[in-house]
Amino acid sequence: MTHAIVFDLDGTLVDSVGDLHMATNKMLAEFDKAPLSLATITSFIGNGIPALVGLARQEVGLPEALQDQMQTRMLAHYSDHPADLTRPYDGVVATLTALQAAGHPMGVCTNKFHAPSVQVLEALDLMRFFDVVIGGDSLPQRKPDPAPLFAAFDALGSGHRLYIGDSEVDAETAAQANIPFGLFTRGYRKTPVDQMTKTFAFDDYAALLAWVSAA
Repeated sequence: MTHAIVFDLDGTLVDSVGDLHMATNKMLAEFDKAPLSLATITSFIGNGIPALVGLARQEVGLPEALQDQMQTRMLAHYSDHPADLTRPYDGVVATLTALQAAGHPMGVCTNKFHAPSVQVLEALDLMRFFDVVIGGDSLPQRKPDPAPLFAAFDALGSGHRLYIGDSEVDAETAAQANIPFGLFTRGYRKTPVDQMTKTFAFDDYAALLAWVSAA
């Protein structure tokens, strides 16, 4: 059975918090603010860079009037170094290679803006696996609104659908879209696995390949 498979990016395919952490702290330094911890920045990931910057801005006590300026500076730092520390999770490349060879069309649907998403995928030689990348600025809506996920699947054609993500936002998106959801448990979620809505959960990409092969 062929599946069209769409993946979230940060916390699902790649561990990107190191570069997001560095870019955010470089931006904060420009506003004379002390750096935030890796754990704090990790807790801010999931709703895109504007949300991350907004949470960082609130954390250090800066006014909303500076949001656009801070976001511009953070994106500039991030675009300069989008994948210095970012790496695919173990097993991602082997699993994507096998899924592609088996004829499963694949895409990415992320709340990260489209341009830096493609930058990361290209820097890590992952872009070759995906027929579509929908970013947080590709449509007026962003996850957990299901519209971006539907757009990604529509670009992949007909067939059985499966969405893979790591966070509460991803779980809600899949539920609103009524699409089966595989939860990668090593990402950036805050909720215990047993409290999240999912079709199945996995912490090893070999298990994802086995699930798709058996479905």
